[in-house]
Amino acid sequence: MILKSQVEWALHSCAILAGLPPGRYLSTKALAELHGVPKEYLSKALQALSQAGLVETTLGPSGGYRLARPGSEITFLDIVEAVEGRASTFACNNIRVNNPCRPSGHCDSKPCAIARVMWRADEAWRNALREVTLADVIDTLSDEVPPALWQSTFEWVLNRAG
Repeated sequence: MILKSQVEWALHSCAILAGLPPGRYLSTKALAELHGVPKEYLSKALQALSQAGLVETTLGPSGGYRLARPGSEITFLDIVEAVEGRASTFACNNIRVNNPCRPSGHCDSKPCAIARVMWRADEAWRNALREVTLADVIDTLSDEVPPALWQSTFEWVLNRAG
């Protein structure tokens, strides 16, 4: 399974937005600059997050994005599904019906074993993403990122936040 690059960008952007003080916004330009990604493509990911109700946006010189709810209420699955959609990662096309050895008129009334395994794997993957919130990741990052880098990044973001 390969997810769009925009999923990674959306996850990182939301992690940054989770650290904004209440009432502050960060522009697409600043988020794109911080992550070294194209502003136009990041904008599409942020629009998807906005349409999903995960971020709020405002226009104007101090405009930009902020989380619509606390990071403890936004899961990785929420973000992935906002960008990728909610469809299963496996689409069964029932190719077993093309088997030339299949008896004429044979009817399979249930999904095949392969489809069932893949759907269980998809659900396990979604459950793993559902268990992790932005707040969880912020806690992990604050432990793993060197304090000087954590502080300078936070200051960089605050200097650009409206």
